[in-house]
Amino acid sequence: MKNIARMALENGMVLGEDVYSYQNQLLYPRDTVVDDAVITKLARYSIMVVTVKEEEDFATTHFEKVRLSAGFKSFELTYHNCMSIFRKHMAAFVENQTPVKISTLMEIYTTLSSRASSGVQLLDYLYNMLPSEDDLTHAHCLNSALIAGVFGAWLDLPREDIQLLIQCAFFYDIGKLKLPQDLLWKSGKLTDLEFTQLKTHTMLGFNLLKDCDVDEHVLKATLMHHERCDGTGYPSRLRSSQIDIYAKYIAIIDSYEAMTSARTYRQSLNPFQVIANFERDGYIKYDEAILHPILTHIAETQIGYNVRLTDDTKAQIIRINDNALSRPVLQADSGLIDLSNEPGLEIVSIY
Repeated sequence: MKNIARMALENGMVLGEDVYSYQNQLLYPRDTVVDDAVITKLARYSIMVVTVKEEEDFATTHFEKVRLSAGFKSFELTYHNCMSIFRKHMAAFVENQTPVKISTLMEIYTTLSSRASSGVQLLDYLYNMLPSEDDLTHAHCLNSALIAGVFGAWLDLPREDIQLLIQCAFFYDIGKLKLPQDLLWKSGKLTDLEFTQLKTHTMLGFNLLKDCDVDEHVLKATLMHHERCDGTGYPSRLRSSQIDIYAKYIAIIDSYEAMTSARTYRQSLNPFQVIANFERDGYIKYDEAILHPILTHIAETQIGYNVRLTDDTKAQIIRINDNALSRPVLQADSGLIDLSNEPGLEIVSIY
């Protein structure tokens, strides 16, 4: 909301607060739609300034409010500028083997991460980004680098380890730039042949980087980020103890980024849908010691928000269930709702 002079009022604006006369008489309640009669009456009572609603005040969900905020709009502009630089450097490397300076990538990271006041806000901003189809692969890596900084801090990693994790995130999917876009972002189910081709991106990325001046963990994260702790991953079906620790971090970041980014064929998943997907079999496929604290942080950032359930009930998140992070305890008008005891209910939107 913003304060505006009466002389600047226009028909169609909506009052954001009650308007009282100098004798404390209510002239108009909040949500009154301004018209000529309203303006005339305000002038008659010598009202000089009123509060009106702005675009974000009409947003319904939490993420709509973020998208309409001034902070997000500033971030979005900076993001697109940084994307142009990032895309140019990565294309030059893939096509002409022009080395990418780590300092350049870290400058991009710092420029973007500094636009958010916290890691939580940065994740909210990324949730609202809608890259063009031509930029999907580059955006996936750029977003993953920003997420890596947040998750690394949540895991209390030393500063040097967080910096290295961010570098891994910038590079790990670079092999996809050697594959056709229509294969990478196909909306339907991949054929067996297409999936086999897609899986080559880990080795393609490794081959691009193996003769470059990058840390060994960057190479291993590029090669191993689709390995899974239960041995069901690729390319080598490694098990937990055989997988590089940074590859384990990146595996979680990669999956989180994919689930929280909008695609032409689906909406972004909300935080509890993301957590539920990880909980389904994540503790078998991913390193539980890494995954659980990350999911706990994601869940706890939602405490205090209002939600709408599949039966259209509206309630507030008041507590997280440690053993069922995707199913918190809610306060509704009818009383407490413990979603861990309500398998038929799901959170469909967050306010």
